Amino acid sequence: MTLRSTASAVLAASLVLAVGGCGTATDPQSAPRVTVAPDMSRAKIAPPAVVVPEPELEPARWPLTGVRTGTKKVPERPAVAVKIENSVASRPHTGLHRADVVWEQVVEGGISRFVAVYHSTYPRQVGPVRSVRPMDPATVAPLRGILAASGGQPPFLRAVERSGTQLLTNDDGDRGFWRSGSRAAPHDVYGNVKAFARQADKKRTEPPKAELRHATKRKDATARAQGKKGRTADVRLSPAQRTTWGWAKGSYRRSDDGRASMSSGKRVTARNVLLLRVDVTNTGYRDPSGAPVPKAELVGRGKGMLLGGGRAVNVKWSKKGTKAPLRLKRPGGGKVLLEPGNTWVELVPERSGSWDVS
Repeated sequence: MTLRSTASAVLAASLVLAVGGCGTATDPQSAPRVTVAPDMSRAKIAPPAVVVPEPELEPARWPLTGVRTGTKKVPERPAVAVKIENSVASRPHTGLHRADVVWEQVVEGGISRFVAVYHSTYPRQVGPVRSVRPMDPATVAPLRGILAASGGQPPFLRAVERSGTQLLTNDDGDRGFWRSGSRAAPHDVYGNVKAFARQADKKRTEPPKAELRHATKRKDATARAQGKKGRTADVRLSPAQRTTWGWAKGSYRRSDDGRASMSSGKRVTARNVLLLRVDVTNTGYRDPSGAPVPKAELVGRGKGMLLGGGRAVNVKWSKKGTKAPLRLKRPGGGKVLLEPGNTWVELVPERSGSWDVS
């Protein structure tokens, strides 16, 4: 083959390849697929979702006992205090063992009376109900609730109402009181706490605020955690009233003058027993029998002792005014926590009363 023919053959082959190449590029079935990555430089990228856990709410607790309510919140209802007698003729009591807090105070003749406060329960029968005394306003005012009594001297009644407490009395014909045919007057007046609560005015729609602080667990209560032995308390309020408390089966059992205290067929017990030294003054008033009417001065400060869990600790108490809450602290300034459960407060006269704890 000549040089000219060889060059022609090369040229022809190049033309064939060129034509074939053009055919392949325009065939959609045989064309290579090209993936173009998107331009992310301007894209808005959403941040990852942050899941915020809902806070765990503390279980609702009754403000006067620190015990769980079993509901999501504390029921919107008032505290109801009832004035209850404690003479020999008034025993055994009714409904006293169901109170959240009970205050024991010395009245004329050296006998004692109670202010029993109900909030977590509203028993239908409590008593015997007796009349108001001059120390009652300072006791019940922080509750901003109701006080039920058989009556009282006008200055004492006015003092209760001035304290911001709603007063219900048998003498005024308020509902919820009745007389028992099994008791002689004046030890025959009884009351229905639920009926008293139904008469609450528009200012009594909220539960009381916690006055004494409670631990959420018994082991963290101040007396149990920091106290010394305190299984018995022999409390002498006056020559006419000796109250004793003995630790047994998880609570303190009450006795009056050496006899078991009973209420509605059950022994009166307390999870916490608070002993407070208070000044007792003469009001200048006299009861119908002519006996001087004393007053336990609860506004001020003083010393005391708290019993709980079979142990006892010294405390200091203070109260800035009639409507102010009672506050407790340790002698060194530490906080005081009670055990969850009911509490009895003994107002022991500074000069004439005493207690012995062992």
